[in-house]
Amino acid sequence: MSSKTKILLFRRRECIYTLLFLALGVILIILAVLMFLPASRNSQNTVPTFAPGIYTSQITLQDAVMDVEVRADHAGIHSIGFRNINDSVSAMYPLMQPSLDQLARQICDTQSLDNIYYEKSSQYTSQMLLSAIRSALNIAETP
Repeated sequence: MSSKTKILLFRRRECIYTLLFLALGVILIILAVLMFLPASRNSQNTVPTFAPGIYTSQITLQDAVMDVEVRADHAGIHSIGFRNINDSVSAMYPLMQPSLDQLARQICDTQSLDNIYYEKSSQYTSQMLLSAIRSALNIAETP
């Protein structure tokens, strides 16, 4: 039997560096798991529920008052539209209806008011409409 004994020498500094890099790798893996897993859980748990009904919020443009109507039930938001809008408002503010249609489509698809995209040309109109929709949905939310 001829066995050759191998003796390995480790320097203390090399062992410490190896342990530090190993610990950093484990910490990075744990952080990556914590970053990506809770996001999917939160989106499922924080879906608001609404009391069934039609909820309105008023918008005043100069002398004209119109209502933004939101139809919702326990399943979510079904439709968003105008009520009591007269022809003079439609003529004076032509971006109102297209902006509301675009916002309504996004909100009904995602069931959320977060990350809503709107055109830069109608940003103030869209922000005003989003504010009205948000106030109508605040009334509709059930605890």
